[in-house]
Amino acid sequence: MVSRSYSNLLELASGESPSFGRMSRRIPRIMTVAGIMSDIDDDPSESVCSDPSSSSIPKDRIIIVANQLPIRAQRKSDGSKSWIFSWDENSLLLQLKDGLGDDEIEVIYVGCLKEEVHPNEQDEVSQILLETFKCVPTFLPPDLFSRYYHGFCKQQLWPLFHYMLPLSPDLGGRFNRSLWQAYVSVNKIFADRIMEVINPEDDFVWVHDYHLMALPTFLRKRFNKVKLGFFLHSPFPSSEIYKTLPIREELLRALLNSDLIGFHTFDYARHFLSCCSRMLGLSYESKRGYIGIEYCGRTVSIKILPVGIHMGQLQSVLSLPETEAKVKELIKQFSDQDRIMLLGVDDMDIFKGISLKLLAMEQLLMQHPEWQGKIVLVQIANPARGKGKDVKEVQAETHAAVKRINETFGKPGYDPIVLIDAPLKFYEKVAYYVVAECCLVTAVRDGMNLIPYEYIISRQGNDRLNKLLGQEPSTPKKSMLVISEFIGCSPSLSGAIRVNPWNIDAVADAMDFALEMAEPEKQLRHEKHYRYVSTHDVGYWARSFLQDLERTCRDHSRRRCWGIGFGLSFRVVALDPNFKKLSMERIVSAYKRTTTRAILLDYDGTLMPQASIDKSPSSKSIDIINNLCRDKNNMVFLVSARSRNTVDEWFSECEKLGLAAEHGYFLRDAEWETRVPVADTTWKQIAEPVMQLYTETTDGSTIEDKETSLVWCYEDADPDFGSCQAKELLDHLESVLANEPVTVKSGQNIVEVKPQNLRIDGRHLERKRLGKSRRNGENMHLVKFRFSSPGSFLFYLEFCNFLGVSKGLVAKRLLSIMQENEMSPDFVLCIGDDRSDEDMFEVITTSMAGPSIAENAEVFACTVGRKPSKAKYYLDDTAEIVRLMQGLASVSEQTGTV
Repeated sequence: MVSRSYSNLLELASGESPSFGRMSRRIPRIMTVAGIMSDIDDDPSESVCSDPSSSSIPKDRIIIVANQLPIRAQRKSDGSKSWIFSWDENSLLLQLKDGLGDDEIEVIYVGCLKEEVHPNEQDEVSQILLETFKCVPTFLPPDLFSRYYHGFCKQQLWPLFHYMLPLSPDLGGRFNRSLWQAYVSVNKIFADRIMEVINPEDDFVWVHDYHLMALPTFLRKRFNKVKLGFFLHSPFPSSEIYKTLPIREELLRALLNSDLIGFHTFDYARHFLSCCSRMLGLSYESKRGYIGIEYCGRTVSIKILPVGIHMGQLQSVLSLPETEAKVKELIKQFSDQDRIMLLGVDDMDIFKGISLKLLAMEQLLMQHPEWQGKIVLVQIANPARGKGKDVKEVQAETHAAVKRINETFGKPGYDPIVLIDAPLKFYEKVAYYVVAECCLVTAVRDGMNLIPYEYIISRQGNDRLNKLLGQEPSTPKKSMLVISEFIGCSPSLSGAIRVNPWNIDAVADAMDFALEMAEPEKQLRHEKHYRYVSTHDVGYWARSFLQDLERTCRDHSRRRCWGIGFGLSFRVVALDPNFKKLSMERIVSAYKRTTTRAILLDYDGTLMPQASIDKSPSSKSIDIINNLCRDKNNMVFLVSARSRNTVDEWFSECEKLGLAAEHGYFLRDAEWETRVPVADTTWKQIAEPVMQLYTETTDGSTIEDKETSLVWCYEDADPDFGSCQAKELLDHLESVLANEPVTVKSGQNIVEVKPQNLRIDGRHLERKRLGKSRRNGENMHLVKFRFSSPGSFLFYLEFCNFLGVSKGLVAKRLLSIMQENEMSPDFVLCIGDDRSDEDMFEVITTSMAGPSIAENAEVFACTVGRKPSKAKYYLDDTAEIVRLMQGLASVSEQTGTV
């Protein structure tokens, strides 16, 4: 497909159709002030595609959005104050592009520059970056950037996502509303920049990391069907930590406006899913290996895949002469002195565990004095990315520990710890990887950490480096890793020695174990790691993510979408194209024209809000129902899951109202009758004690004893624990009730046991149990029927889809009664709100083609709320349902049919 961009945002603002064409115009210059755009130059010679031949080749296009562009910028040294730009080869975003391949997909970057650019230069810089690098810079005022990045991102989100709570002002930043507003403002500015280059029909947008978690909402608000992926490179904390964030729901809903959300590990994804369940009441399920969250009719997919490294770049650095020279220097400094190098490479921040690593080294030298004078820990401390008091404290603690350990165990010509806190070039770090016998990563919390991957590939080396190390080309390579359990790469490195970095003794023992390990074992572990790292590189990660994003977005064009909510509560409801809101005018008009009407109403959630504490109907509702029932042209049925005693009491004043209790087990027209009588309920004596056991151990759960069924409800229990207990209870009940004529099913926050035997309209169906079979997650009892008459067989066929009882059976019963009395309805209204009502909708819809409904009848199957449903119509809430019923009752009064 051909990617295109909007050539003029003013066309959008005016409501006119935008002019498309693949890069036919220069992409507009970047806004320097939100909402103000410089003039658009239509000169085709300034097109981004400088090569005419390449511009005619259709490519997929992806817009990669991150806090920083993969660009280095510096002033020229000739005094002209002009800029020199170059690619940042160490940027993951650039490596991602190389992994995708230039021939397959076009990449545009949106992000900030590391250097501040004066407003007078921003237009020129934008033009250069766009034409030369296909980068769209986002310029932020220094004060806004400081509050956004150093304030909210680094002082509030970053510590919290690394499990650090602001219990006091000294332990991380307390929530600051003004910093949050700066964060939202910057995310909106990023959305404005993306708007300048995106073609929402074709382009994919891939947003990276916690700096831009609110961005999906702004993009989804502009374009309901934008193809949007988000990848979080940091950890996602457990729900107990995340729930302390005052804007917790806003960020969750913002992320859920993505089509695909990626995490490095299952733990991070599990925590996110748990937060969605506990705070938003959303459920998720796995289908054919893909995890999805159902959110307003959309399926938000969850991707779990750790990022990899750029193999080509690392191998090219290994081949550099500078790398070889540095390796020679290190061999002379360590190996030639009969000293073994242990290596640590970490940022200087509070979560990298540098001080814990130093304490473990001190413990090792104390417990194993034989290593004194033989091992050296080289600790490379990269400059901290953030600012603040905590960084200074880490620096001071690190220098103090190094000084103490070197004074205690050092001697002339030997320091057990070498601290390098000056910036190193990448080839220098690689040289240290090549020489190090063991790599130590003891972070207390880290999103991914690619240091172990780089170490493994560097230890694989090449022929020239092997020669320097005195190894034959055929000699198996070896490497050893001691890594923290709390970093993202830990699950993928099964051959590493995993440690709890807080346990100093355990880390010291792991270091000793790594040093003492036999050479063949080191080689086997290295081979295993190298095989994984070399095949799961950054290209594999990027391609896999984009393939899943494309799969997730395939059905965008087939769905109708509505945007609802304000601010960061905005979300898109995606529904079937034929699903629409029920027009009051249309249904009233149809009601007036027709003379034989069937009306089926659910109660809880339809006529009565689910959140109401008092569930009994109001006098107003009773009056409305009575007015409808008194209309001689109407047959009204209320279908409820409640017991017949409850509905009989509540609606005793509605003498002409048909009632169905317990999903249709009991029906009342003039008197109550049992559609499927239960001859034996002794099974309750088995089921109830089991349910009682789980009720006692699951706080917030209850048992509802109905005439025909037992229901265990865990709506008020902890959602995760309740769901876990429900699965256990389901298995337990299926086991103890295996020989009973019942069905055990799970539903929304319930586990229900109900009869399975069939006896319909007095036609007895004798059955013989043959065994059990599992189908679609339910236990299905295999039975053999002997029918007392041909009529009973035909009746069985008619109701074969209703083994047990459902609300659909009630709908079919009502239509069959009307047909038997030669009153086939020409108006059918069926309203419900949950899954149990879907059976009614299905019966009503399928009956339109049969004799039970008059030809050209007006049929309205309506659900409550905009959500996926078999109904064709919806109304927003119970208040609209009541207004509708009141309107129809008024028509009956006006026409004099009451």
